[in-house]
Amino acid sequence: MPSIAIYSVKGGVGKTTFSVNLAWCSASISRRETLLWDLDASNGSGFLLGVDPKKKRSAQSVFDLDNDPRKLVQKTDYDNLHLLPADESIRTLDRQFHRIGKKKRLASIVTKLSKDYERVIFDCPPVLNEVSAQVMRAADLVIVPLPPSPLSTRAFEQVVEEVRGSGKKHPPILPVLSMVDMRRTLHKQAREANPKWPVVPLASAIEQCAVERRPVGAFAPRSPAARAFAQLWTAIERKLAKG
Repeated sequence: MPSIAIYSVKGGVGKTTFSVNLAWCSASISRRETLLWDLDASNGSGFLLGVDPKKKRSAQSVFDLDNDPRKLVQKTDYDNLHLLPADESIRTLDRQFHRIGKKKRLASIVTKLSKDYERVIFDCPPVLNEVSAQVMRAADLVIVPLPPSPLSTRAFEQVVEEVRGSGKKHPPILPVLSMVDMRRTLHKQAREANPKWPVVPLASAIEQCAVERRPVGAFAPRSPAARAFAQLWTAIERKLAKG
């Protein structure tokens, strides 16, 4: 069961939007049993899918050694797509990892979840700490959304350093140009400099995800944005198949 991390150390790059839309593509286009695991305390993935976290258990309790992670999983409105939502408790997760002293705790939970799911997608927080290190140890592929800007280039370099620091068998990285407007000179230059990178355009349909609280493919399936996410998911599946 491959796991895919959507990760950036920079906020505002479209990370959560990528996570939700790629998870939807996995469930709806590839028809795979898919778990979207929200590790960002803002619960952005849950919001975009119209799912509110249950109040009985906190998001961090999934990492307690005696708990079954499947008890926190919630259904979405889409076939094959489930959500492991976040809440404010996830902010203390870094301290919890240090307390339990398990460097591959997240990876071991993913192994348990593999009995129920064919794909796990992590919506990662924009941090460099034990949480991100645990994700890198668990991920088979890291997707990095990069709006065309010098700050994004710097953020990408930090991601590469973080991933490589996770061990000799670190996961491959797939950078993706996001929020691209080819009318802008800087964006054209970024595209010309990286012609093989996938591209997700700047599009009103993507912005409407937060209004609709649905993936773009669910309400605007013929839009350029929906096609871009579908093409990106196809590229991801191919990369995973190559190993």
